[in-house]
Amino acid sequence: MTILIDQPEFGSQVEEKKVSFNANELILDGGFMVPKTLSSQDEIFEVPDINAFGQSFRDYNAQSERQKSVEEFYRVQHINQTYDYVKKMREEYGKLNKIEMSIWDCCELLNDVVDDSDPDLDEPQIEHLLQTAEAIRKDYPNEDWLHLTGLIHDLGKVLLHPSFGGLPQWAVVGDTFPLGCAFDESIVHHKYFKENPDINNNIYNTKNGVYEEGCGLDKVVMSWGHDDYMYLVSKENETTLPSAALFVIRYHSFYALHRSGAYTHLMNEEDKENMKWLNIFNKYDLYSKSKVRIDVEKVKPYYLSLIEKYFPTKLRW
Repeated sequence: MTILIDQPEFGSQVEEKKVSFNANELILDGGFMVPKTLSSQDEIFEVPDINAFGQSFRDYNAQSERQKSVEEFYRVQHINQTYDYVKKMREEYGKLNKIEMSIWDCCELLNDVVDDSDPDLDEPQIEHLLQTAEAIRKDYPNEDWLHLTGLIHDLGKVLLHPSFGGLPQWAVVGDTFPLGCAFDESIVHHKYFKENPDINNNIYNTKNGVYEEGCGLDKVVMSWGHDDYMYLVSKENETTLPSAALFVIRYHSFYALHRSGAYTHLMNEEDKENMKWLNIFNKYDLYSKSKVRIDVEKVKPYYLSLIEKYFPTKLRW
């Protein structure tokens, strides 16, 4: 199967469910817009002041060995992620012919994966997945689809595994951004885009680039990585998760959009509705990065039940 770069639905016929809430019921909490009433529980997830290293979250200027490696990661990423590169990768990995396995098997594959782009955490990825999912579950006990989204949102990082070609970190993790239009200055370590070959394409360096204003993010080519890959896997394997979940999976690393407000001119109305849930999700994705450990065996039965509810037993990857 060949995946065309301008076909956002990847040929899938699955019907997407939608979830929504009234925007008037939102309040500002820790820099994120969330519903006024999170749950009936007395305690809710509290946003910590510092990350797992005792520093401010997403501080890319902190003086540490970790930060030096993070900056080097973004230098290489910004040079190599081009419009043509993404077209090539989406065509290759869109075949979903690498392996068949369950969602939980994929979770366990991430036991040995550490994200070199993350300034806030250096624990194995499965720890982060469960921390995110459990933090959401605490505040939104009735939104089981959101719990599962927390668990699976980073599963695309299996692209780092030898079974998937062992892609370099710059091709899998890190903040994502559009290709085919100007690189917004809010993108972390923006200065390194000056070495990206696309910088020499006059069309790619305009505000809209190859797109039209209000075209919808599904028509925008994003830098290749775990976000878009896991979206593709979920969609093609006919998950019954709602459209908001797929939006979260696909754009949760698009920080230039949901933290800086860049590229909103490319969004359509459905994107704007789904952004409400992405803003909620990112509170837990970011601020659950702590040294709090999760008892995997204790929570595993619950997440296995959600996987069975929303996914087939075996998925094509």
